[in-house]
Amino acid sequence: MLFDNVKIHLEAGNGGNGAVSFHREKYISHGGPDGGDGGKGGSIIFRVDEGANTLTFYRYKRKFKAKNGENGGTMKFHGANGADLILPVPLGTVIKDAESGLVIKDMSEAGDFLICKGGKGGWGNRHFATPTRQIPRFAKSGLLGEVKDVILELKLIADVGFVGLPNVGKSSLLARISSARPKIADYHFTTLEPSVGVVELSGERAFVAADIPGLIEGASQGLGLGHEFLKHVDRCRLLVHVVDVSGREGRDPWEDVQLINRELYQYSPELAKQKQILAANKCDLVEDPAQLSTFRQNAEKAGVPVVFISAVTGENVKDLLELTYQTLSTLPPVKTYESEYITEDPADPANHDFTVRKENGVYVVEGDWLYRVMGNINFDDRESLMYFQRILRKNGVIDALVENGAVDGDTVSIYDFEFDFVT
Repeated sequence: MLFDNVKIHLEAGNGGNGAVSFHREKYISHGGPDGGDGGKGGSIIFRVDEGANTLTFYRYKRKFKAKNGENGGTMKFHGANGADLILPVPLGTVIKDAESGLVIKDMSEAGDFLICKGGKGGWGNRHFATPTRQIPRFAKSGLLGEVKDVILELKLIADVGFVGLPNVGKSSLLARISSARPKIADYHFTTLEPSVGVVELSGERAFVAADIPGLIEGASQGLGLGHEFLKHVDRCRLLVHVVDVSGREGRDPWEDVQLINRELYQYSPELAKQKQILAANKCDLVEDPAQLSTFRQNAEKAGVPVVFISAVTGENVKDLLELTYQTLSTLPPVKTYESEYITEDPADPANHDFTVRKENGVYVVEGDWLYRVMGNINFDDRESLMYFQRILRKNGVIDALVENGAVDGDTVSIYDFEFDFVT
């Protein structure tokens, strides 16, 4: 079966910590700070693999983490950057946010997409030396890498989609007109996954066609196999509706056409409005020419062009391809999905939200940005503590504590760091 939908967990690498170090060398008594910077954490990047057509790479592994950056060293040595993690996806993969379901990126073109950015490396203490602070005993910690849960959903990209009931000859038609080699047999549900082939015509003309596994009545509600593949049809610019016009299974060909169209409408009214061409297959098996005349009349009433073909003998197949190409030239390009996901900038002051609550006489303050700030503070260094106090005042934490009833001498806890409150 086609593996075309999966939820995965992604973690970019954390940045390495900056080093606290002072130059030590013979005959040099006041070398000064020389702590190196931490390395950048590895990012996670999705890359289109044009040779893949499923998401089986993610069948057994659902959690991916990039390498962390290394810590800075002495003598201004920079920590090594963490290697980026490249994840392959087939062309046409739609990346969605797992929580909201919003589209993050449509991988409908070859290239790379950075999904999780690695954390920046922290600065070594040499960056904090000033004429009045010549011995900085603190450095910056590396920032955490981005973390996301995403859903990968494959939606095949093809100009033309072959739709129809099982065993009407879609796979046989695709095999005749392209180099694709789908499984072909005389029983229902032979095809268990979509097949894609490039159809080449004269004069360097070509288009991409996909054989969508057979639909049945009730497919839009989850019956049969076809419901699993309906989502692959909405990328197609044109639908070639293949129908067994011979009626050798005791079915009415025109009723079969209406049945499939109802399923397309129930799945997506927009999909049902797509341009169609009827490929009346197995016309070589028709014994009564009146059957073809009746079918043509119904198609004309519905305003749908029809070509009577035989995928086995090749009868009128070239006419079908010419009509298909001409119709494609009048249609808009392949559908792509615009990004709906807005990434928050952690440096934006608007994202510096925090909460204040009182538990057992202690004022507890929490916020994601505060957690990152805590990693940059050396609580054994007076100047570093003064910097921390300025951050709290600037971002309204002190005012919020006062509003919640905190007075001088009360205990405040910020991620297990406790101190006496002073206004």
